[in-house]
Amino acid sequence: MGWLVALALLLVPIVEIYVIIQVGQVIGGWPTVALLIVESALGAWLIKREGRRAWAALQASFETGKMPGRELADGALVLIGGTLLLTPGFVTDIFGFFFVLPFTRPLARRALTAFLGRRVTHLSTNGLGGLGGNLGGLGGPTFGPTSGPRPNDTPGPRSPADNVVQGEVIDPDK
Repeated sequence: MGWLVALALLLVPIVEIYVIIQVGQVIGGWPTVALLIVESALGAWLIKREGRRAWAALQASFETGKMPGRELADGALVLIGGTLLLTPGFVTDIFGFFFVLPFTRPLARRALTAFLGRRVTHLSTNGLGGLGGNLGGLGGPTFGPTSGPRPNDTPGPRSPADNVVQGEVIDPDK
């Protein structure tokens, strides 16, 4: 996944420069700069408006005690879209508007939900990011090899005494 981010950081500026040059050759240099400025200003206004809406929806879900899944996804999409809109370029602006506009954001939210669902499933079946792990086992996640018995592990039911951690309590007021 890290290589994908590195590749994107390398390719996106190259693509943006190419598209800006192509647009500049068609409509001229100054109109291209003006168009980029207008897109940034429109994007800033839209981010402010949609950011306030997303924040108000998140607060309302907290007040009603509703799980804020959709609201959190909308907030994340507005944040990502805003970052893309404030970055100069036409390609990033297209994706930024797709994430921020209220009528295209549900499509982006579905894509984000599907991606995160696949990622969580992948992590839970393959361990915690390659660290190994047993997310559903007794005692919570384990780190390291997941096959075979753990050291000092006895078969059978565990007692509450197995969860005791030896130590001492230090009173910071003394």
